[in-house]
Amino acid sequence: MKKIFFTGILLITIASSCASEKPNVSPLSNIFSGDKKADDSDSKKNATINITENVNASEITNLIASFPKFKNSAVNDEVTVLKYSLQNYLYAIDSGNIPGKDKTIKDMEKSYKNIQKLRKYLTKDDDEVLNRYLVRLKTNITVIEDSINGKK
Repeated sequence: MKKIFFTGILLITIASSCASEKPNVSPLSNIFSGDKKADDSDSKKNATINITENVNASEITNLIASFPKFKNSAVNDEVTVLKYSLQNYLYAIDSGNIPGKDKTIKDMEKSYKNIQKLRKYLTKDDDEVLNRYLVRLKTNITVIEDSINGKK
């Protein structure tokens, strides 16, 4: 009897200690919850997001750090320019610098187009790896931009 009671208490303790909540970063989470939305004037004043807690910004930072080197030096040079623009983009968002953010987006688009032109000089495997990184970067930037524009 004591073993069953002890096992039951142990299982309940383990189950309750392992339960955790994942933060919801969806901009739609406030719509579906019972909470009141913030006043529109407050949301217009604050067009920044918290970069340190944003999953997409974290993934961009990780992609910057893990970006592979390619055999083509022109591609590597343009990737360096893209990484620099991405870092500036995250800094601009974190500081709330909207003109700086817009400028870095233009720089990223220019670099992205240059990389697309240079991809034809890569091997098939390198091209696929580069494409995966570019798609993930573009997706994360789009999500961040949508969340910023949703606050306006």
